[in-house]
Amino acid sequence: MSYPHIILVHGAWADGSSWSKIIPLLQAKGHQVTAVQHPLTSLADDVAATARALALVNGPVLLVGHSYGGVVITNAGVDPKVVGLVYVAAFAPDEGEAVGDLGHEFAPPPGVSELRPDASGFLSMTAQGVADNFAQDLPPAEARLMHAVQTPTHGATFGAKTGQAAWKSKPNWYVVATHDRMIQPQLQRKFVEALNAQTLTLASSHVPMLSHPVEVADFIDGAARQLQGQ
Repeated sequence: MSYPHIILVHGAWADGSSWSKIIPLLQAKGHQVTAVQHPLTSLADDVAATARALALVNGPVLLVGHSYGGVVITNAGVDPKVVGLVYVAAFAPDEGEAVGDLGHEFAPPPGVSELRPDASGFLSMTAQGVADNFAQDLPPAEARLMHAVQTPTHGATFGAKTGQAAWKSKPNWYVVATHDRMIQPQLQRKFVEALNAQTLTLASSHVPMLSHPVEVADFIDGAARQLQGQ
C-alpha cells in the first residue's frame, strides 16, 4: 500500500520555503511531497490554490498546514481525496469562525504588534518581529531569510469565515509550539482538545518545522504511516 501524497500549506508572512527542511526529510522516507505557494490575498484564493494542488494528485492526500495554513486546510480538507490533516502551530477554526474571532480569551501574542499595513491593506512583519517573535529560536541569518521571502498577507484574510470544518470528520494531528509568540500556546492546546488530535509538543517558536525539523518530519511521517492504504 502506498503512502498518501503529502501537501504542505504555508502560513501568513511566509512562502513554500517554510518547508525547506521538512521536504527532503519526508522524501528520504519515501513520501511524495508538494508545497503549495498560495497568494495570501484572501482565504478563498488560498483555498483555491490548495485545491489546484489536490487536483493534480491521483490518490489520497495528507494535508499539513502551518499557522494560517491551518485555516486553509480546514476548508480545503473537505475534498474527498484528503484522508488526514496535520496542524503545525496552526489555527484550526470551527465552521463559521475566522482567525480574527479566535484567542481573545488569552493575552494578545506579542508578534501582532510588529505587523505593518501598506496602502492596499496588505500586512507585513518587521524584521525585528521575525527575529523576536516569529522565529526567535532560529539563527539570525535564517530569521533574516524568513523576513526577506515573506509574502505580505491581506488583512481581510483574517476576517473570512470558515466553511465546513474538515477536522470534524477526518483524522488529525497537531504540533503544539510552547514558546509561540504568534499563536498563543493556550489557544493551540484549546484546538488540540476540540480536535481530539494526536499531539506532539515542542519547546519551539512559531516555526517548529524550521527549528525542530526532524521531530516535525517524523510526526508527519507517522501520520502518513497510520493513514497508509486508506
